[in-house]
Amino acid sequence: MQFETMNGLKRTHMCGTLSKDNNGEEVVLCGWVARNRKLGGLDFVTLRDRSGIIQLSFNDETDSAVFEKATALKSEYVIAIRGTVALRTEKNINPDMKTGEIEVLVSELRVLNGSETPPFYIEENIDTNDALRLKYRYLDIRRPDMQRNLMLRHKIVKVARDYFDDNGFLEIETPILTKSTPEGARDYLVPSRVHPGKFYALPQSPQQYKQLLMLGGYDRYFQVARCFRDEDLRADRQPEFTQLDMELSFIDIDTIIEINEGFLKRVFKEVLNIDVKTPFVRLPYREAMERFGSDKPDTRFGMEFVNISDEVRGCGFKVFSDAVENGGSVRCIVAEGLGEKLTRKTLDSLTEYVKTYRAKGMAWIVVEDGKLRSQITKFLDEDTVSAILKKTGAKVGDGILIVADKDSVVYDALGNLRLEVARRFDLIDKNKFNFLWVTEFPLLEYSEEENRYVAMHHPFTHPFDEDIDKLETAPGEVRAKAYDIILNGSEIGGGSLRIFNSELQEKMFAALGFTHEEAWERFGYLMEAFKYGTPPHGGLAYGLDRLAMIMAGCDSIRDVIAFPKVQNASELMMHSPDVVDKQQLDDLSIAITRLEEE
Repeated sequence: MQFETMNGLKRTHMCGTLSKDNNGEEVVLCGWVARNRKLGGLDFVTLRDRSGIIQLSFNDETDSAVFEKATALKSEYVIAIRGTVALRTEKNINPDMKTGEIEVLVSELRVLNGSETPPFYIEENIDTNDALRLKYRYLDIRRPDMQRNLMLRHKIVKVARDYFDDNGFLEIETPILTKSTPEGARDYLVPSRVHPGKFYALPQSPQQYKQLLMLGGYDRYFQVARCFRDEDLRADRQPEFTQLDMELSFIDIDTIIEINEGFLKRVFKEVLNIDVKTPFVRLPYREAMERFGSDKPDTRFGMEFVNISDEVRGCGFKVFSDAVENGGSVRCIVAEGLGEKLTRKTLDSLTEYVKTYRAKGMAWIVVEDGKLRSQITKFLDEDTVSAILKKTGAKVGDGILIVADKDSVVYDALGNLRLEVARRFDLIDKNKFNFLWVTEFPLLEYSEEENRYVAMHHPFTHPFDEDIDKLETAPGEVRAKAYDIILNGSEIGGGSLRIFNSELQEKMFAALGFTHEEAWERFGYLMEAFKYGTPPHGGLAYGLDRLAMIMAGCDSIRDVIAFPKVQNASELMMHSPDVVDKQQLDDLSIAITRLEEE
């Protein structure tokens, strides 16, 4: 087939923008052939562009040369047409198409390019291998659902820029080539040709730069910032990702929360036409762990924890009594109305599930009409069983699922069990968007691996004023002026008020195990800057990919990123990372040494 050009032909409309209001108009459309249906002397071509699809009609009144070209069209051919918008007959209206009331009677057809048969169908919700989709990502993102996802992401960013501009923020870019600093994930390093043996780091976040912007007097900053972390991947994590980042001066936590609730309210209204109710619930970290076993609880369903430690203290069942005596706890969730579904096979499966979270097992009691079904009641006296039933409020048809261990294990195992039960038995309303703030995080957490305290968020987080003295005496009890915004069980953003004087910052570094010399070697520029009139400040950063994923109703951030990486941080389409020429390595004073295989 001879391919043509668009010389003299200028597109007038996008396919999905036409309606019956355009009846009788001459239009020029361009796009890809989605489908070609030949019905006797008729030919119907579905034309697709990013705005949607429309039906092109070729019939006995069509020029014979045009009709002949139309019958030769195949899927994914690129074409341009001139034609007239016409109303479909009532019986031919397609209510499933946005443009289903109309069609275009084609008078001119140009075939701009052909296409081989794609390795998968260019249509919505395809059931194909992810690796194949990513290898041919340029075809995958041609599919309508992927295009909607990326357009939704664009709208989120557009609303963000408008909203923060309206609220006095300045968009300022910060460097991509920066200095490697400790804490957090591993850095991606970039060797310097000009400075042999020295390396830049790609930023894990703009954290220090945005604090320095506050010192520079810019008062309110935001940025759509590219960030990089060399860490293991999962469904909502990528080695390179995007933050919607902000920092503000002369504010308190309430001000930051108020501004961000306003942003979320606006973005959900303008992008999804959903009214978000504010203010959001605020939940202190300790309460979140006690009730849900998680610092990012999904509150779209119940099954909150019940602590039955007092009820089983000293009971004859050693699994329970030993956990309490050793400083741990015994906690449970009540699966309301699921008793009949909690078969022995299901309960055994859930027991194995909690073991993946370090629990030794799971005890259970199913309340049936007139009796209890359980593997543990024979070890408990009647008063203890009655106390458990009273504390949990369990009734006929309910199941009680119990984990006993040290608190960290109970929280992790039971918290994940709660989510697993909700998923298995379809207890989650997918149409809900439940927001909450988790506040008052611990400032530090002890790392057994590093044998020292590490920052739960980052080393620039301000402690509660009344807890500062504990930095030296009881660092594990110090609370942080930190806050995370949670949506449907995912942390979509987090931030804190910052340390803004060098004396307190040095105390923080000391609590993290840095000597004075080490702290100044790595962060001296920041502590030096703090000597020159630093305002009180704080900020927050959203994971833009994660927010877009939830708003688009996707299960993975790869579905809202144009060209993502896979599990091992490689990119299947361009085959990166890849080897480079020896000359490039020589220019960077780098030699690669391969370890001999044993």
